[in-house]
Amino acid sequence: MTSTSDTRDHADAPRRLNGLRAEALMDEDLAAIDEDRGHGHHHYDGDQYDRSERAALRRVAGLSTELEDVTEVEYRQLRLERVVLVGVWTDGTLEEAENSMAELAALAETAGSQVLDGVIQRRDKPDAATYIGSGKAKELRDIVAATGADTVVCDGELTPGQLIHLEDVVKVKVVDRTALILDIFAQHAKSREGKAQVSLAQMQYMLPRLRGWGQSLSRQMGGGGAGSSGGGMATRGPGETKIETDRRRIREKMAKLRREIAEMKKGRDTKRQERKRHQVPSVAIAGYTNAGKSSLLNRLTGAGVLVENSLFATLDPTVRRAQTPSGRLYTLADTVGFVRHLPHHLVEAFRSTMEEVADADLILHVVDGSHPEPETQLAAVREVIVSVDAQNVPEIVVINKADAADPHVLQRLLRREPHAIVVSARSGEGIEELLKLIDDELPRPAIEVRALVPYTQGGLVSRVHAEGELLGTEHTGEGTLLHAKVPAELAAELECYAVALQV
Repeated sequence: MTSTSDTRDHADAPRRLNGLRAEALMDEDLAAIDEDRGHGHHHYDGDQYDRSERAALRRVAGLSTELEDVTEVEYRQLRLERVVLVGVWTDGTLEEAENSMAELAALAETAGSQVLDGVIQRRDKPDAATYIGSGKAKELRDIVAATGADTVVCDGELTPGQLIHLEDVVKVKVVDRTALILDIFAQHAKSREGKAQVSLAQMQYMLPRLRGWGQSLSRQMGGGGAGSSGGGMATRGPGETKIETDRRRIREKMAKLRREIAEMKKGRDTKRQERKRHQVPSVAIAGYTNAGKSSLLNRLTGAGVLVENSLFATLDPTVRRAQTPSGRLYTLADTVGFVRHLPHHLVEAFRSTMEEVADADLILHVVDGSHPEPETQLAAVREVIVSVDAQNVPEIVVINKADAADPHVLQRLLRREPHAIVVSARSGEGIEELLKLIDDELPRPAIEVRALVPYTQGGLVSRVHAEGELLGTEHTGEGTLLHAKVPAELAAELECYAVALQV
């Protein structure tokens, strides 16, 4: 039970964390002891107190935020919710569980909330009814009351039943990680397509979670005639409840949104095919949210894309033209950031947008080198890359934020990822080397030509510069003598001006 005066002095935080880690290390020993008891071995005497402590709610230090500490989060101006975070630690280390909770706190702040407290319960798996167990749910209710919170945020996707039962116990609104991410996406979507994709994902999430409050939503909609024995002609029968009506309307809206997204996808496919027709190579920037993808895009192209110290600041893909040091043109696409346990509703809804990654010639996989668990970020992003069938696209791992990263972490990543480069989008460190690496990795035109192009055909010369790889040029009295490697389509157009290649 948590006292209302328990504010916890910050000076005790390191000692408390050390104690929690020590408890975590004891878990395997306790499990072995339990097994011995099951086989009738009684050489260990009791300590039920340790067992109850193991399943207790652990406070996570350093999660609570004061409003003035996060003034850079502009969404605070829209609304303010006071939240308590709760997670179930089922596997991995305590440090990994706490990092997951810290990420949840960052998500909550991005959504515009003030984090008051955070707790973790050690369990084999989440409770089927209330996520953290009925007894611990009551303890959570006391923490909510003591802190004055109006919302509980769970670090996982809850079933409709878990959501309802936990809400009934804690007496405040309960949202899960999926709903929180959907809320952030709804705030950040700017384009018509982005808004439609978010709306579709929200409806997919809400459909099984519609909840009737009192009689108003469970009332049957059939029947309307007078009299106690039933309705008029053709109105007898069970009718349609209010929830069923809501579900039908949501399904109709979802079908309409899918049609709209499909129409918008055609427009983007046309643009993509046009780029491919002109043989312009494409590079997609993918990575974990807040890894610095937009900053890298700006550094490589001077695009002036919104850069914000906030999760999911970029939702709508930005495509910009860029040039390699050797003069080759290519397109660079900034994509939506990924996150651990990205809701499958979002992956499906944003599939058309993520096709920028699947159709690219090269992926710049940006990872935050200053993050405590960059390997986890890499794994989470690759999981989504596989889900959109982009696993066979060549990849360069770009370890960003080198100016703020631990050198030991950078060395560890470079050993793990042989095709990686360390950069800082903020300071410009490593950018020249990255541009050269992009130049080396982009697919090269296959057909070598030598052509004498008349000066009246300046457009063809420009296309050779833009689409091909220029090996040599010479201005003569008859025209421009070009020696280049070009795509097949352009080689066909240059054939009438071709001259013999010098061996």
